[in-house]
Amino acid sequence: MPAAAPHTWILTASPENHEATRAHGFSVIGIKERNRPRALQIEPEDRIVLYLTKAMAFAGSIVVTGEMYEDRTKLWPGKPGKADAYPWRFATEPEIVLDEDEWVPAETLATKLEHVRKWPAEHWKLAFQGQLRTVSERDSKLLVKRLGAAAATRV
Repeated sequence: MPAAAPHTWILTASPENHEATRAHGFSVIGIKERNRPRALQIEPEDRIVLYLTKAMAFAGSIVVTGEMYEDRTKLWPGKPGKADAYPWRFATEPEIVLDEDEWVPAETLATKLEHVRKWPAEHWKLAFQGQLRTVSERDSKLLVKRLGAAAATRV
Protein backbone atom coordinates (compact mmCIF):
# COMPACT_ATOMS: atom_id res chain seq x y z
CA MET A 1 0.00 0.00 0.00
CA PRO A 2 1.45 3.42 -0.91
CA ALA A 3 2.38 5.81 1.86
CA ALA A 4 -0.17 8.50 2.66
CA ALA A 5 0.42 11.91 1.13
CA PRO A 6 1.96 14.45 3.49
CA HIS A 7 -0.54 16.50 5.49
CA THR A 8 -0.66 20.24 5.84
CA TRP A 9 -1.14 21.70 9.29
CA ILE A 10 -1.81 25.27 10.35
CA LEU A 11 0.07 26.19 13.51
CA THR A 12 -1.17 29.27 15.34
CA ALA A 13 1.47 31.22 17.23
CA SER A 14 2.06 34.67 18.58
CA PRO A 15 4.33 37.00 16.62
CA GLU A 16 6.77 36.72 19.56
CA ASN A 17 6.90 32.92 19.31
CA HIS A 18 7.27 33.24 15.55
CA GLU A 19 10.32 35.47 16.02
CA ALA A 20 11.84 32.85 18.33
CA THR A 21 11.25 30.21 15.64
CA ARG A 22 12.88 32.54 13.10
CA ALA A 23 15.84 33.06 15.46
CA HIS A 24 16.39 29.28 15.29
CA GLY A 25 16.36 29.37 11.49
CA PHE A 26 12.95 27.66 11.33
CA SER A 27 14.86 24.46 12.17
CA VAL A 28 12.59 23.40 15.04
CA ILE A 29 8.94 23.73 15.93
CA GLY A 30 7.30 22.97 19.25
CA ILE A 31 3.79 21.84 20.07
CA LYS A 32 2.04 22.62 23.35
CA GLU A 33 1.93 20.05 26.12
CA ARG A 34 -1.84 19.56 25.80
CA ASN A 35 -1.64 18.96 22.04
CA ARG A 36 0.40 15.75 22.25
CA PRO A 37 -2.35 13.66 20.59
CA ARG A 38 -2.25 15.93 17.53
CA ALA A 39 1.53 16.11 17.58
CA LEU A 40 1.64 12.31 17.38
CA GLN A 41 -0.12 12.58 14.01
CA ILE A 42 2.57 14.82 12.47
CA GLU A 43 5.05 12.99 10.27
CA PRO A 44 8.19 13.82 8.32
CA GLU A 45 7.36 15.59 5.04
CA ASP A 46 4.22 17.18 6.49
CA ARG A 47 3.94 20.92 5.89
CA ILE A 48 3.20 23.41 8.65
CA VAL A 49 1.76 26.77 7.62
CA LEU A 50 2.49 29.46 10.17
CA TYR A 51 -0.47 31.63 11.23
CA LEU A 52 0.17 34.55 13.58
CA THR A 53 -2.26 35.84 16.17
CA LYS A 54 -2.59 39.60 16.61
CA ALA A 55 -1.39 40.08 13.01
CA MET A 56 -4.05 37.60 11.80
CA ALA A 57 -1.76 36.66 8.93
CA PHE A 58 0.12 33.76 7.40
CA ALA A 59 3.88 34.21 7.71
CA GLY A 60 5.27 31.21 5.85
CA SER A 61 5.55 27.46 5.78
CA ILE A 62 8.00 24.88 7.02
CA VAL A 63 8.43 21.18 6.31
CA VAL A 64 8.84 18.56 9.02
CA THR A 65 12.12 16.68 8.55
CA GLY A 66 12.21 14.41 11.60
CA GLU A 67 10.16 12.39 14.06
CA MET A 68 8.65 13.93 17.19
CA TYR A 69 10.88 14.14 20.23
CA GLU A 70 10.48 15.59 23.71
CA ASP A 71 12.58 18.56 24.81
CA ARG A 72 11.59 21.03 27.52
CA THR A 73 14.35 23.57 26.93
CA LYS A 74 12.71 27.00 26.72
CA LEU A 75 12.92 28.33 23.16
CA TRP A 76 9.64 30.26 22.87
CA PRO A 77 8.41 33.03 25.18
CA GLY A 78 4.81 31.80 25.28
CA LYS A 79 2.08 33.71 27.08
CA PRO A 80 2.96 35.68 30.21
CA GLY A 81 1.91 33.69 33.26
CA LYS A 82 1.15 30.60 31.16
CA ALA A 83 4.54 29.04 30.64
CA ASP A 84 4.58 26.11 28.24
CA ALA A 85 7.81 24.53 27.08
CA TYR A 86 6.21 23.38 23.81
CA PRO A 87 7.83 20.02 24.57
CA TRP A 88 6.68 18.00 21.53
CA ARG A 89 9.21 19.04 18.96
CA PHE A 90 10.09 18.36 15.37
CA ALA A 91 13.10 19.18 13.25
CA THR A 92 11.94 21.36 10.37
CA GLU A 93 13.26 23.32 7.45
CA PRO A 94 11.88 26.51 5.94
CA GLU A 95 9.84 26.17 2.76
CA ILE A 96 8.53 29.73 2.30
CA VAL A 97 9.54 32.42 4.77
CA LEU A 98 7.98 35.87 4.54
CA ASP A 99 9.15 39.11 6.04
CA GLU A 100 6.59 40.96 8.13
CA ASP A 101 5.64 43.34 5.32
CA GLU A 102 4.90 40.31 3.10
CA TRP A 103 2.65 38.40 5.51
CA VAL A 104 -0.60 37.30 3.89
CA PRO A 105 -3.65 38.67 5.76
CA ALA A 106 -5.89 35.75 6.69
CA GLU A 107 -8.96 37.84 5.97
CA THR A 108 -8.04 37.79 2.26
CA LEU A 109 -8.38 33.99 2.31
CA ALA A 110 -11.23 33.63 4.81
CA THR A 111 -13.92 33.08 2.17
CA LYS A 112 -11.69 30.84 0.03
CA LEU A 113 -10.46 28.27 2.57
CA GLU A 114 -12.65 25.20 3.11
CA HIS A 115 -11.44 25.01 6.70
CA VAL A 116 -12.82 28.47 7.50
CA ARG A 117 -16.26 27.69 6.04
CA LYS A 118 -17.01 25.57 9.11
CA TRP A 119 -17.75 28.84 10.96
CA PRO A 120 -20.19 31.67 10.20
CA ALA A 121 -18.49 34.18 7.87
CA GLU A 122 -18.50 36.94 10.49
CA HIS A 123 -16.65 34.64 12.91
CA TRP A 124 -13.90 33.42 10.53
CA LYS A 125 -11.24 34.13 13.17
CA LEU A 126 -12.52 31.16 15.18
CA ALA A 127 -11.01 28.90 12.50
CA PHE A 128 -7.55 29.75 13.82
CA GLN A 129 -8.11 29.43 17.57
CA GLY A 130 -6.19 26.62 19.17
CA GLN A 131 -2.64 25.82 18.24
CA LEU A 132 -2.87 23.14 15.59
CA ARG A 133 -5.21 21.81 12.90
CA THR A 134 -5.00 20.02 9.56
CA VAL A 135 -6.42 21.40 6.33
CA SER A 136 -7.51 19.84 3.07
CA GLU A 137 -5.24 19.37 0.08
CA ARG A 138 -7.20 22.12 -1.68
CA ASP A 139 -6.58 24.55 1.20
CA SER A 140 -2.94 23.51 1.30
CA LYS A 141 -2.47 24.33 -2.39
CA LEU A 142 -4.19 27.69 -1.99
CA LEU A 143 -2.09 28.63 1.04
CA VAL A 144 1.18 27.65 -0.64
CA LYS A 145 0.20 29.52 -3.79
CA ARG A 146 -0.56 32.71 -1.83
CA LEU A 147 2.58 32.43 0.30
CA GLY A 148 4.66 31.82 -2.81
CA ALA A 149 3.12 34.80 -4.57
CA ALA A 150 3.90 37.02 -1.56
CA ALA A 151 7.52 35.80 -1.54
CA ALA A 152 7.82 36.35 -5.30
CA THR A 153 7.15 40.08 -4.91
CA ARG A 154 10.55 40.61 -3.26
CA VAL A 155 12.88 42.94 -5.08
